[in-house]
Amino acid sequence: MRHPELPVGAFLAAILVLIPVPWHWRARNIATLAIMFWLFTINIINGVNSIIWAGNAIIRVPVWCDITTKIYVGSSYALPAATMCICKHLELVASTRRVRVDHDDKRRRMIFESIMCFGIPAIFMALHYIVQGHRFDIVEDTGCTPAIYTSIASIMILLFPPLLLSTITFIYAGMALIHFIKRRISFSTHLQTSNSALTTTRYLRLIAMSVTEMVFGTFFNAYNIYSNVSLGLRPWTSWSDVHSNWGRIGQFPAIEIPASLREREFLFWWAVPVSSFIFFLFFGFGEEGRKEYRKLYQWIRVKVFRKPVKPAVRLADSYGSAPRYEAVTLVVEA
Repeated sequence: MRHPELPVGAFLAAILVLIPVPWHWRARNIATLAIMFWLFTINIINGVNSIIWAGNAIIRVPVWCDITTKIYVGSSYALPAATMCICKHLELVASTRRVRVDHDDKRRRMIFESIMCFGIPAIFMALHYIVQGHRFDIVEDTGCTPAIYTSIASIMILLFPPLLLSTITFIYAGMALIHFIKRRISFSTHLQTSNSALTTTRYLRLIAMSVTEMVFGTFFNAYNIYSNVSLGLRPWTSWSDVHSNWGRIGQFPAIEIPASLREREFLFWWAVPVSSFIFFLFFGFGEEGRKEYRKLYQWIRVKVFRKPVKPAVRLADSYGSAPRYEAVTLVVEA
């Protein structure tokens, strides 16, 4: 295996991106859960592909490629859509248009985010067939790749919508920051009165994560459009002409790929693991993450090493006063 770093990076990213799942699952944060789902799925696919097609471009499991190439297409919409949903929610929470968020608002938000993060990507996965000139491609070391008939139609269907979503995300993020700056002194009180589980720290962390992922994704989307246009667009002649050789499977050994295109292939491949690492940096070391790590440590201490947890001793208890029981409210990100 000439590139052992590929499966290692992919599987490590897949593990890290799952760590924040518990507290987001409890909060039913559909958009953040969607980011974790899509990043985990793509990393697993990348890792498997990098093992199966290490040093070769042989046709091995065609059905696997049929499925995974569609998932690749869906993720290109789902990830910017999820980031947009997060910034849209943050802008609404920080604004003065709504004073409180009730149960119906949360339900409508969950439905909207589910449609944006899963329903719309499924539609574009189907629309991919319009510009799918052949079945798929297999590239040495990276495996299955979606086949695209590079034309104006493919730009409009596959490449432009993610860039548009990133632009909308930028607008929402800018508005959310403006709301925060305007009322930064009383912002914590505003979040409490809006019935949101967000704190100022969590709000700013979500904004920072969304903007970082948005800038990162926008760069790759814009560069992808530039690369396709610079290589030359093919004329859209007719449906039958575009799909005339649809059953073909392209095979690209590394020796036949120009060095510049090879570098571009690896650049786009590493975009997903790096995006996963960025996501983990924002959520894996936050307050919720530290709480989960302490719970895991206590579980291992008690269940594995059979060491009892020492009860905390309060100063008031040592003076003979009655035990004090406090209600613990689990606050998670909205």
